[in-house]
This record gives sequence, C-alpha cells and structure tokens, in this order.
Amino acid sequence: MYVDGVFSGGGMKVIAIVGAVLEAEQKGCVFVRTAGTSAGAIVAALLSAGYQGRELVAILEELNTEALLDVETKLADGGLFKWFQLYIKMGFYKGDSLEKWLEEKLAAKGIRTFEDLPADTLRVIVSDVSIGRMLVLPDELHHYGLDGQKFSVAKAVRMSCSLPFYFQPVPLYNAAGKKSLIVDGGVLSNFPIWLFKSKGQKAKRPVLGFRLTGERPIYAKRKVTNGLQLFRALFATMQNAHDNRYISEHHVKDIIFLPVTKVDTTDFQLSTKEKEQLLLLGREKAKAFFRTWGY
Repeated sequence: MYVDGVFSGGGMKVIAIVGAVLEAEQKGCVFVRTAGTSAGAIVAALLSAGYQGRELVAILEELNTEALLDVETKLADGGLFKWFQLYIKMGFYKGDSLEKWLEEKLAAKGIRTFEDLPADTLRVIVSDVSIGRMLVLPDELHHYGLDGQKFSVAKAVRMSCSLPFYFQPVPLYNAAGKKSLIVDGGVLSNFPIWLFKSKGQKAKRPVLGFRLTGERPIYAKRKVTNGLQLFRALFATMQNAHDNRYISEHHVKDIIFLPVTKVDTTDFQLSTKEKEQLLLLGREKAKAFFRTWGY
C-alpha cells in the first residue's frame, strides 16, 4: 500500500520511529511522500532518498556518537569559556559534522538537492527566529528569493535538527544578502501531520503519523511552581500547541504513538541495550497499531 509518512522530532528517541517504520514496511507500506521535523526530518529525508527501514537501523547507529557533536574549539569543553561560547555563538555545537554526514548518506543514493528527489516528495520544517516564522522547505524558500529545488537537502535537515542552545543557529541568506537565523523546526511544529492531511479534503493516499510522546497525554495539566518549570512548560507549549490542536480536531486513528519515557532528546550516548529497547518499543507499538488500522 502506498502511504505518506510524517515523523516527529525527538533526538535519539527517533530509533523508536525506525522500529515502527520497519513494521510498517513489513505490512506492505511504501512511502511516497514524507515530512519531518528535527530527527524526524532525518528519517523523512533518508526514506525519500530511497533507503529502507532495515538500512536506517545501521545508519542511525552512526548518529549515536559524539563525533557528530563538533565544538568550535576544545577549550569549549571547559568552564566559563563553554558558557561564553554559548553566549557568543548561541550554541555549544556547530552542526557542520552532522550536515557532512547527511551529505554523504544522501549522495550514496544520488541525492544532493531537492530537485534530485521525485517532485513534491519531501517536506522539512524549520524555524526562522529572525522573523519569528515557521518555514516548510523547500516550498517557502521563494520568500527569500531562493530556488528551493536547488537547495541542499542535507542543509535543510541540518537546519531542522539545530536544537536551540545545543546546536548553533544556521544562517540563511536571502537573494539580497540579508541574513536570517534558522533553528530546529520542533520549536514551532514538532509533528507536522497537517502538511498532508488538509481539513475537509480527502487524501490521495493514507497518511501515517509516527509521533514520539512522553508519559503525559495530550492536554494533561502541568505543574508550574517555579521558573524552571515555567520555561519547560512554555517550550513544550511552543512545540506542541499547534500540532495538538490539529490532532484534537481530527481522528487519531492514523497516528502511531510511541511513548518513550526513559530517554531524553539530548541523550547522544545510548547503550546498546537502550537502542535495542527503543527499536523493540517502536516495533511493538506499530504491531499493535496495525492490528486494528484500516483505510
């Protein structure tokens, strides 16, 4: 069955999504269009490039390494300089190594720019913090006077993965040379299923959502009694309010929810056991989903 796939962000928790993708492919699902945010954008791009779920298991194993966490200088590992770098550079890690890694994986399938992909098959969500706007790439690059089809897929995904304060914002220059700073798309939409499920319109094919969640159900009340809790609540609201509103107004029958509770987004050094558990969780949740799913 031909389907469209939408993948949420979630850092290293994305391994659970790969487990669910494996199960979906075993059920005969073939992804035509894909969309994603942050780590979900990595999965979306690799699937769009022609990789299969079984290949993603080995590929994402390479993500679980500090080799991709490139610091500006070794001095950044210590003391006050680290925080000075955060203030000046706006992030501990550059993100260049991640982009280069993505370029290599995509080039192996003959993909460099969006025009190398089948037309309209990949969407990546990023956030322009300079103008306070969510962007869908490559579609909305024309607002910057840029040709989206000529834009690097690896750079688009790297932008979507630029978690604020961990990775430095990525500069994007418009045709006139004016700079915008681009960060993680998850800041504004961590699960962009609205891209393929237009309200009131019948989809051309089933749209499957793969959403990483925590212990909390949608709209669960948060305890906010101090500044740190307020910051976390504000960030979670920014990430999920738009997506939750959409989901609450539509059927959730097409979404595979993956509750990962013991791994954080920024856990870049997972043990073999933790990775296996994430993969198994994804497969088990997907199996349960497909027992009742019908289109």
